[in-house]
Amino acid sequence: MKVNFQESGRRPMNAAKTLAGLTLALVLFAPVVSAQQIEAVGSKAAETKPAPDVYQTFYLTNVSQQNDLNDIQTDLRNMLPRARLFSIQSQNAISMHGTADDIQLAQKIIADLDRPKKTYRLTFTITEADSGKRTGAHSVVLIAALGQKTVFKEGSRVPIVTGSFDSETTKANTQVQYQDVGLLIEASVDGYADGLRLRTKVEQSALAEEKSGVGPQDPMFHQAVLDGTSALALGKPLTLGSFDIPGTARNESIEVVAEVVR
Repeated sequence: MKVNFQESGRRPMNAAKTLAGLTLALVLFAPVVSAQQIEAVGSKAAETKPAPDVYQTFYLTNVSQQNDLNDIQTDLRNMLPRARLFSIQSQNAISMHGTADDIQLAQKIIADLDRPKKTYRLTFTITEADSGKRTGAHSVVLIAALGQKTVFKEGSRVPIVTGSFDSETTKANTQVQYQDVGLLIEASVDGYADGLRLRTKVEQSALAEEKSGVGPQDPMFHQAVLDGTSALALGKPLTLGSFDIPGTARNESIEVVAEVVR
């Protein structure tokens, strides 16, 4: 019997070559990761890392009322919901804790809102007339900032007994309150078109000669009140109102004119 050693030796060599070819093919077709792709993955991981928070205190230079400070703080909270805000009224300051972008936006918002308020000079002239003839006039000058109320008082304080009682020691105790008598002017101005919107309250009171029927110590008062809102053009006088004084032939009229101070 004749054995072909050549054929039997070739089969193992072909199997080895086939296995080597498959291994090479897997290596050649494996995905190649470039340096740019590695850098992109690293930068994306850095982007997902949150930025550190920053703390800063803002001092407001043109705020004079608690309402103004509250309004600015409310605006910041609505615009920057993720930041933490605290107001310090005694120093007109707002402390803030947030990201650097939040701090930057807060600086712009505060710069837009914390502005000097315009100030106006209000001259009230009260003219007195008797039987249609002018007998005198006097003026009151007030300085009012935009959006704020100014109050003027002139007169006396009259004591009024409101109650009395006896204590255990039979000693009388008297309760007394005081009533302002004279002239009271309250005024506030707001921007309105090309002029101002003026809110005023003018009150005049005086002791009457007659006595109260409640008790001999209870006084009677005469009082006139003018309360309203008017549109006021700068530099132009405006008559707010006039009224007759009861029991007399006298009449009083109230006029106001506004001028810009700064």
